Amino acid sequence: MSDTTFLSWPFFEDDHRTLASGLDRWASEHVRDDEYHDVEAGCRALVADLGRDGWLRYAVPARFGGAFEEVDSRAVCIVRETLARHNALADFAFAMQGLGSAPIVLAGERELQAKYLPAVCAGKAIAAFALSETDAGSDVAAIATTARREGDEYVLDGEKTWISNGGIADFYVVFARTGEEAGSRGLSAFLVDADAPGLEISGPIELIAPHPLATLHLYGCRVPATHRLGAAGDGFKLAMRSLDIFRASVAAAALGLARRALDEALDRATTRAMFGRTLAEFQLTQAAIAEMATGIDASALLTYRAAWVRDVLHESTTSEAAMAKLTATETAQRVIDRTVQLHGALGVTRGTIPERLYREIRALRIYEGASEVQQLIVARQTLARHREDAE
Repeated sequence: MSDTTFLSWPFFEDDHRTLASGLDRWASEHVRDDEYHDVEAGCRALVADLGRDGWLRYAVPARFGGAFEEVDSRAVCIVRETLARHNALADFAFAMQGLGSAPIVLAGERELQAKYLPAVCAGKAIAAFALSETDAGSDVAAIATTARREGDEYVLDGEKTWISNGGIADFYVVFARTGEEAGSRGLSAFLVDADAPGLEISGPIELIAPHPLATLHLYGCRVPATHRLGAAGDGFKLAMRSLDIFRASVAAAALGLARRALDEALDRATTRAMFGRTLAEFQLTQAAIAEMATGIDASALLTYRAAWVRDVLHESTTSEAAMAKLTATETAQRVIDRTVQLHGALGVTRGTIPERLYREIRALRIYEGASEVQQLIVARQTLARHREDAE
């Protein structure tokens, strides 16, 4: 069992502690502790189970069936950390329901909200967030997919790739260029049903850690004008607002993987005999464990600070979330690598928990803003504050 003393920190309330213990018990009974080989079927089943038993309530506001009046970042982080500790695909299934529906929560017409969000909450509709393109990942302003208005419809043309839940989603939030201005100011967001005419899916895209991922092809794809989310030209702002809600939770997912790795490392170190004593009795092992435990606590402090600032102070967390994601994902990579090393040949044997964690962590250092992008964000925010203080 992972250390849960962090739940006594002042960032949390009783509701959060109850959530953490309840979800941990549920996941122990309902989430597999090995890899889902049929990831599409596994993801569908996980979304259905999470919805049926009420855990997706933490991904949407109360007016659509959610647990809190507005999405609570600390709760989202607790859910993601807990699920990731049990199985990364369970975390993925939860996270995409939140991120894929966030633009509808923030900018959808009431009719769209009423139609889609309760279904997301109940696990009866799978959501997807279609932002990335071959030449537009971290640089959202480089999006080339277009949307032109024709009467009461928009016609979308282009290609989206590396789309999570691609091929299994019931709807996609697609970001496309409507051309109000150049660059990021000329983007808009659209809700595109999976059966929309002109939408084709190719894939799946194979990753080192299997997740449902595919490419969307939009060939004159027609969607009702009422499916535009927010004002024309506001797509970039909407994408950033959606990502801001969930970016700290990527750090929480990394935290869950790191905690599981530390558990495995401690079990190995205290039971594996070598040269007449256990690994834990060697000073080199103790130094490694100290670095792992310290890194995990530092990551947790940054992660839940970012969530607390958003929930309680209602302030922008651009810098705080970037620091959390950067630190937690990079730390988790080091913690998991150490765990693999402590397991020796077993650590690189296919199907073992350290080997699975080693593959799972790698993507978190890239998606929703690579570590290098987070460094740029933190630097720019720090320099901006310095300039303001100097004036």
